[in-house]
Amino acid sequence: MVMPSDFVIQLGLSQLQLLKGDITKIAVDAIVNAANSSLAGGGGVDGAIHRAGGPEVMRELREVADRIGGHCETGQAVVTGAGRLPAKYVFHAVGPRYRDGKHGEAELLKSCYETCLRLAEERDVKTISFPSISTGIYGYPIEEAAAIALQTVIDWLRTHAGPIHVVKLVQFSDHDHEVYRRLAQNLHAAVTHG
Repeated sequence: MVMPSDFVIQLGLSQLQLLKGDITKIAVDAIVNAANSSLAGGGGVDGAIHRAGGPEVMRELREVADRIGGHCETGQAVVTGAGRLPAKYVFHAVGPRYRDGKHGEAELLKSCYETCLRLAEERDVKTISFPSISTGIYGYPIEEAAAIALQTVIDWLRTHAGPIHVVKLVQFSDHDHEVYRRLAQNLHAAVTHG
């Protein structure tokens, strides 16, 4: 089940929305998948997106992987169709595995979001949804990952007057959603009063 957006930041003509729920059920132009570097499918949100999208998403992803040598660099993303998902595209972004925060993890995570936003602009995407990249099996601390996600999206929407109207950051758990919500409120206060 997907709850309606319970926190919205208006940035010019664009909105950043926070939602709690199942990202595979949210109708958008592009859905971001937290993929692995071999583009082989996996568990967590990756598995959920492949199950909901059906075999055509994996088939297309294998074709893309074959064209690029079977590997997508961390911080980058590749594009497929969305199969049975309520979207046009899936952006398969490879987030960093968290070691200790001293091995470029923050820059790589930021690059995931920026790469997907760039891909969205190139495809005239109006709405895009992101999961919390790298916070599952890749072990990125939720507080740090949420702060990077929020700041990167806010900065992008403030400086790009492109086609993106709505960015949805979707959290599956109550705990993660509360972390995003608290950090978003703090950032929003800083943006409007700073």
